[in-house]
Amino acid sequence: MEQITAPILHFLVYLYQLSGGNFGFAIILFTLILRGILAPLSIPTMKTQKKMQELKPHLDELKTLHGGDKTKLQQEQLKLYQEHNVNPLAGCLPFILQFAALIILYQGLNTFLNTPQVNGVTINTMFFTIDLAKPDHTYILPVLAGLTQLILSVMVLPGVESHDLIPDDAKSKKLKEANKKEGNAQDMAESIQKQMVFMIPFMTAFAALKFPAGLAVYWVASTVFSIGQQWLVSGPGGLKMYWNKIFVRAKKETA
Repeated sequence: MEQITAPILHFLVYLYQLSGGNFGFAIILFTLILRGILAPLSIPTMKTQKKMQELKPHLDELKTLHGGDKTKLQQEQLKLYQEHNVNPLAGCLPFILQFAALIILYQGLNTFLNTPQVNGVTINTMFFTIDLAKPDHTYILPVLAGLTQLILSVMVLPGVESHDLIPDDAKSKKLKEANKKEGNAQDMAESIQKQMVFMIPFMTAFAALKFPAGLAVYWVASTVFSIGQQWLVSGPGGLKMYWNKIFVRAKKETA
């Protein structure tokens, strides 16, 4: 592990000196450089996510047609992915590398906390009034980490689309029961999705509160970078939908 962390620490020290002795700016620079290197891998992942969203109505239809035959369903799903040149498993590598960088940065912050000197350079871990080697009890960085993660979560989870595969005006008893099940399934999916949209940012903020504040700086910078990438690749995504819902609701209440 030391063979991997040592070059990263030396690079952080170089960025620290480059940024005029500001460790917070050094972490931000490190994050931007890392995300820039990973961009050729992460952008295709975002494009795949967008294609998966576009294919969702077709996937729902396949589940309705072949839900009772898992083998047939998997074959038809695979065929659909191949037709649209989509690999659902693509894009794991950027997330793995980002997580690895987070672990390495954590090790580095512990090193600076215990022996705040690397290659003869004394590291000042203060970033304005926050010590980046310790948890941020001002709540500034944890709140920022949670808020930016919430924005990103809304963007990449644009909401469950309502695919009315069974007509609402169906008259037969069997179709009415199937229509009711379809509605219940959609309500459950929307409920789970809404919970995840808020649960992930909450967990992010909680982790940022417990771990060294430098990790929160890394997470905020990385998430802001992701928001920019996501906007360029697929636009505002779910932000537009949620904004419209809030705007329409506010308009109704004031009417």
